[in-house]
Amino acid sequence: MNRLHAEYLRLYAPDPSALPAGSTTAADLVDAQGRVRALVLALGRPADWALLSQVWQGVQADLGWPAPAIAVSGVDAFQLWFSLAEPLAADSARQLLQALCARYLPGLPAQRLDLWPTQRGPGSDPARHTAPVPAEQAETGLWSAFVSQDLAAVFVEAPWLDIPPGEEGQLTLLRSMQSVSPAALASAMAELQAQPATAATLAAAPGFASLPVACTDPRQFLLAVMNDASVPLALRIDAAKALLPTPPAKTP
Repeated sequence: MNRLHAEYLRLYAPDPSALPAGSTTAADLVDAQGRVRALVLALGRPADWALLSQVWQGVQADLGWPAPAIAVSGVDAFQLWFSLAEPLAADSARQLLQALCARYLPGLPAQRLDLWPTQRGPGSDPARHTAPVPAEQAETGLWSAFVSQDLAAVFVEAPWLDIPPGEEGQLTLLRSMQSVSPAALASAMAELQAQPATAATLAAAPGFASLPVACTDPRQFLLAVMNDASVPLALRIDAAKALLPTPPAKTP
């Protein structure tokens, strides 16, 4: 196992000690219980670092998280790689990413976002994760790579490397990354779940294509969210709270 691979496992593998030496695959980022330590938010089609940097900055300023790693996908997107100190169920991880999108990327078309891991499918279908970085991309022949925050804007027109990235440079970037502590994660999840639910913020979260987003009646939209079993439970609860009648103001 080389040093770069060891740093990658330190940050993103659910149980680094359980993996053999050598290259890591997407399957290695999800453990047998369907849990992950890597949360990946990708914004592309087109790549837009100015927009994604709002998430990068926001989680640090608002939630007290360490900076996530920044990567170019090797195809058409920027990625943020969040590392958790302890594994989290894949469905909860995806709901957390959806909440971050609703907060920091409101109104962004869902087709421009990719969130990893996927949620677990019906029955025993496992959650899936994205490909490790760095790696050569089969569809382009170009390379994904981690990049520094001060150089990210350089890759806006071409979010890839033409040649394999240098191991020392990638190692230096990952060595500086830290994981989100359990306390910081719990605090963020409570804060994000407590933020007021509106038709706009709920529609902004990816994965709601089945909802009547064209509906002009906010109450009907929120009712649809609350009653849709495919919507994450936390957001259904938020929709129900938003539908509660507002208490009358007290007269002096």
